[in-house]
Amino acid sequence: MKAMLLNSVTDLDYNDKPLKFSDIPKPIPSDYEVLIKVMACGVCHTELDEIEGRTPPPGFPIVPGHQVVGIIESTGRKVSKLKPGDRVGVAWIFSSCGTCSFCLSGYENLCSGFLATGRDANGGYAEYMTVAESYAYPIPEVLTSVQAAPLLCAGAVGYRSLMLSGLKNGGYLGLTGFGASAHLVLQMVQARFPRTKIFVFARSESERAFARDLGAFWTGESSERPSEKLDCIIDTTPVWTPVIEALGNLKPGGRLVINAIRKEATDKNQLLNLSYSEHLWMEKEIKSVANITRRDVTEFLDLAAEIPIIPEISEYKLSDANIALLELKRRKIRGAKVLVMH
Repeated sequence: MKAMLLNSVTDLDYNDKPLKFSDIPKPIPSDYEVLIKVMACGVCHTELDEIEGRTPPPGFPIVPGHQVVGIIESTGRKVSKLKPGDRVGVAWIFSSCGTCSFCLSGYENLCSGFLATGRDANGGYAEYMTVAESYAYPIPEVLTSVQAAPLLCAGAVGYRSLMLSGLKNGGYLGLTGFGASAHLVLQMVQARFPRTKIFVFARSESERAFARDLGAFWTGESSERPSEKLDCIIDTTPVWTPVIEALGNLKPGGRLVINAIRKEATDKNQLLNLSYSEHLWMEKEIKSVANITRRDVTEFLDLAAEIPIIPEISEYKLSDANIALLELKRRKIRGAKVLVMH
């Protein structure tokens, strides 16, 4: 089969083609696995973190991609629920141990044995992939495969971030950065919390204009101060500076949710500018989002189908994955980027 392979950690500023278009063996499903013919795979900033070494794969080569939608072509002999012809998705959570206290209580995202799709196991930048049946999710009919792909990470982790924010209807929500995840959170909030005012902080005027097109109440750069302090802010940026700025925009008792696997170190000295009185005093909170659970994916797919939530999409061929990644690195973003296989 055809696949895009990452063979080593590299710097995208010096290597604009980190993935190699390659022929590799088509995988064979084990007893509890399904073989998926991939139809679409979303492109995520976490792939940049893998490529550039902030969350590197444990070994090489690896097939990236963790927002996968496809058709089951065959199943292992102990698969009991899914069948050939079913359309399913695969998310960032590839597997967990299933026996620790976190797994048994529904917090498998915190499991020490957590494995990530496209980092710890081959993912969806390929024509085929395998995954355990219990980590494959039926895709609602109302969504096309291309529309569904970004929902499996950008949507699901955005859903988890929103649940962790403590937002109440009529509150003031900030979104820092306005890419694949934030534009889906905005649509969730409009549907579930219609009296909420949404404030979007983004570096790019094109991102701010996109947010206004979708109904944001206010837009500005992360350093700007809106007239209102906010109840909660979800940060989806890859850097530190917006975190500091966001804390300054919170009300007393407000909560900042950081929706990122890793933060880039380019402006780490900004942390030295953290002021206790301005940024943390008055019981402000900072909460990180660690991965996602299977429940997050299932609940969000149901919600997305009900509303429905339709992401803004830019499509690319599998062989053009490097182009999509480089555009993402250079902040050429409007909605979500998706690789289309067939």
